Amino acid sequence: MPPRRKLSDLDRGRAIGWLQDGVAARQVAERLAVAPSVIIRLKQRFPATEKVQERQRSGRPRVTTQREDRFIQRQAMQQRMATANNIRQRLQATTNTVVGGQTIRNRLHNFGLRARRPVRGTTLTANHRAARRAWCT
Repeated sequence: MPPRRKLSDLDRGRAIGWLQDGVAARQVAERLAVAPSVIIRLKQRFPATEKVQERQRSGRPRVTTQREDRFIQRQAMQQRMATANNIRQRLQATTNTVVGGQTIRNRLHNFGLRARRPVRGTTLTANHRAARRAWCT
């Protein structure tokens, strides 16, 4: 399932403006490429709160900042064979932020980076190379 796209404050304000101008909720949803239920919920909530900003959510606070998350991503991209614990140690040495290896794996997964093993193929002999050259010509 694709990740949910959040509406920015600007898009929420535009949606409210369109709704107040008389545009149907379904058409507003099509313009913003979201489900109609998102616009209907926004339409119902706006008169009570008079705000288009998203409300604060409860939950566990994140250990890393966005800057540290980008650092983790950059480390994984630059050193392809680095383990989560190697990246964790570099993060701790650089920013004094103590996190676990699982946190690093979670952040990498959020960026779409997964652990992959290099494929080991058969070693090509001189005969293989000669046959390939003969086939190409």
